[in-house]
Amino acid sequence: MTTWFKPIALYTDLYELTMAQGYFKEGKSEQHATFDYFYRTPPFGGGYVVFCGLATLVEILEDFRFDNDALEFLREQGFEDAFLERLKTFRFEAEVRAPAEGELIFPYAPALQVRGTLLEAQLVETLLLNLLNYQSLIATKAARMRQVAGDRVLVDFGLRRAHGFGGLHASRAAVVGGFDATSNVLAGMHYDIPLSGTQAHAWIQSFEHELDAFRAFARQYGDASVLLVDTYDTLKSGVPNAITIARELRDRGQSLRAIRLDSGDLAYLARHARAMLDEAGFPDVKIAASNNLDEHVIRSLIAEQNAPIDIFGVGTQLVTAHDDPALGGVYKLATLNGTPRIKLSDSLRKMTFPGDKQVFRIRDDQGRLYADAIALDEQTHIDRIHHPHEPHKETQVGHLEQTPLLKPVMREGRRIAELPSAFEARTYAREQLAALPAEHRRFKNPHIYKVGLSTALRDRRDDAVAQAHRRIPSSASNNQQS
Repeated sequence: MTTWFKPIALYTDLYELTMAQGYFKEGKSEQHATFDYFYRTPPFGGGYVVFCGLATLVEILEDFRFDNDALEFLREQGFEDAFLERLKTFRFEAEVRAPAEGELIFPYAPALQVRGTLLEAQLVETLLLNLLNYQSLIATKAARMRQVAGDRVLVDFGLRRAHGFGGLHASRAAVVGGFDATSNVLAGMHYDIPLSGTQAHAWIQSFEHELDAFRAFARQYGDASVLLVDTYDTLKSGVPNAITIARELRDRGQSLRAIRLDSGDLAYLARHARAMLDEAGFPDVKIAASNNLDEHVIRSLIAEQNAPIDIFGVGTQLVTAHDDPALGGVYKLATLNGTPRIKLSDSLRKMTFPGDKQVFRIRDDQGRLYADAIALDEQTHIDRIHHPHEPHKETQVGHLEQTPLLKPVMREGRRIAELPSAFEARTYAREQLAALPAEHRRFKNPHIYKVGLSTALRDRRDDAVAQAHRRIPSSASNNQQS
């Protein structure tokens, strides 16, 4: 990691440190707290989110500290010496509970909990949100592309369009969501992702003739050659020249791997290129396509236009999550010193669920995902769930299989569970998506997945609301209602 990313403890918003100093001066910083991470609205008009970023977060939290450079900078910003002395010895020693990476997570259900001192839980908020929101967003976008691509190859081409060094995490998240490879060499090294890359138009243009460019490339890379055929004229020049190279490679006992289309009417060009390759005796040469692809374009190319494309290289639309570029995950205080805490709102949708909690994944009698129950931490089985915002709606679930999702992954600041690789998380995500009924996975008007409160948690929330209202002066309460 480049030196200007260090110290990672300063990768935060100022108000986290401002509050942390305030807690310290008020004697509250060592009080025990629980914070919940969750989101309220699925991105892309969809019905789910693929949970991603946990491995990155755990890796950073294990080494989360303030070095001398960080402390000196904070001193220059006006932070007080006594507080800086506390930060000098700070280590993240909290417990972190979360589902497996690659799990499907749904609105309002906690997807990660931090249980530790108020100081350490507050200091990691921005970092946690930054990592989980972004990687989960990209993994979800990638999963939608995998859904429509079937078993065709998906390659992440997004680094040059990514938001700075976020491209590294985007490549990893793309794999968790279902991609096969990346052009990002650093991501390939860090996350053991297969690399895929061809050539740019500059390579072709650097030679006097397109055929010379193809021939030089094939001479160097042999069986690994993928030729970009749209620099001049795809069907009159690019594909015929690629066929010439395919013949020359065959004469040397090698095979041309693929051609790539990067512009124009991809379906039209792919159909004609396929016919030309097949007629020339090269049915095994693959066709790759790139250029502003997303799940909607890929679905159209395959399902509506019958384009014979084997490999999709996806860039901008993936790594920027172009049509919904932020996941609104939040991080809210749920418990302080054993006392449940709640954030009030005029809308039930914006209220938090107080206390330490567990989330149960409920499956129907065929093993399909049916509902999530948000429950008190001490509960072990849920008989019924209540709609979080529409109190008259409830569902009986006591007869169905129930599995707790939130499991310890860190304790005393050290990992206690083995974290999966990107490809292991991809396998798990694929299994969970296969168990999610199709009506929840469709792109338009997906069915809303059931997420409900146990009766005990609903009652706790209602009690916490009543107690909070009793603490509000009557004049303030009247103003709030107005």
